[in-house]
Amino acid sequence: MPARTSPSADRPASIEPSQGVWYIPPALNHPGVPLLESVSIRTRGLVKKYGDVTALNGVDLEVHEGETFGLLGPNGAGKTTTVKILITLAQPEAGSAQVGGVDILREPARARRLFGYVPQELTADRALTARENLRWFAGMYHLDRSTREHRVRELLDLVDLAEAADRPVRTYSGGMKKKLDLACGLIHDPKILFLDEPSLGLDVKVRADLWRYVLGLKQRGVTVFLCTNYMDEADRLCDRVAVIDRGRIAVAGTPDELRAALGGDVITLETPPEASGTLAGLAQALSTLPFVKETLADGSRLSVYVEANETALPRVLEQASARGTTIQRIAYSRPGLDEVFLKYTGHRIDEEAQRV
Repeated sequence: MPARTSPSADRPASIEPSQGVWYIPPALNHPGVPLLESVSIRTRGLVKKYGDVTALNGVDLEVHEGETFGLLGPNGAGKTTTVKILITLAQPEAGSAQVGGVDILREPARARRLFGYVPQELTADRALTARENLRWFAGMYHLDRSTREHRVRELLDLVDLAEAADRPVRTYSGGMKKKLDLACGLIHDPKILFLDEPSLGLDVKVRADLWRYVLGLKQRGVTVFLCTNYMDEADRLCDRVAVIDRGRIAVAGTPDELRAALGGDVITLETPPEASGTLAGLAQALSTLPFVKETLADGSRLSVYVEANETALPRVLEQASARGTTIQRIAYSRPGLDEVFLKYTGHRIDEEAQRV
């Protein structure tokens, strides 16, 4: 990935956007370096420290070619640090990593030709138009003029910015800027794309658009490495996810596999804060019931994993009543990724994010 510098003040002449489909130039199908194996991304024992803080502590990951892989965790868990190492912007203290079969520590320049990167912050130049920004990024990848113009037009169509292509980026909404950043990351037709919190701060409509674009990339065989702390985003987009917490991988698998490992349904009981002290005793009592698989107490909430049956909820409430536990909220649902995160880390992702 080229380093970001200021574009030339010479502003290229505008051209009319095309009405065609997303163009994939034959010369860019394998941009410089082919993927050498079916595993697109692999890390072994990555360790990264910032002073006395250990940001990564032995991270092992494996991402298959063509899949959308989610790294799921709260702010400060190690997601961005992992990505920075994989895109050669940071060096680990220990461990190894390959992207597209290329050792990123030994051949960083070769690896950069394989991937695109969309960071959390805006990368496009606000003083330029979308078209000019895309042309500039295309120039950084040394695309010839014909290929460049095809890619610019087709990417503007892809992210629904064709009508605003010649407006300065400073006039764009936050969602439009994020769409342009995605297009900039795709300008050289990478086989691997890193997305770091792509929908952070976006409204529902723009998030839905972004998800549609990512699903379209999967259909084209692009490997997507997605960092997120949104459970619904990981569940909707990812073939597999890994939960990272405090610099370690807690668990990895498909969303369905991780939910199935919890088993059955989950009953969530929430008490007023002043009554949370009664949950430990309630959890112990419930764990003796034959239909209860597991209980997890977390502050003023108790998650009870049960075999699906119509008597489970009434019997759980009977136990709560018998012990004088005040319940202010009850939820009965299938396990989701938030329950997966709780099981393997001991806390909820939203609560951890508030501590960071």
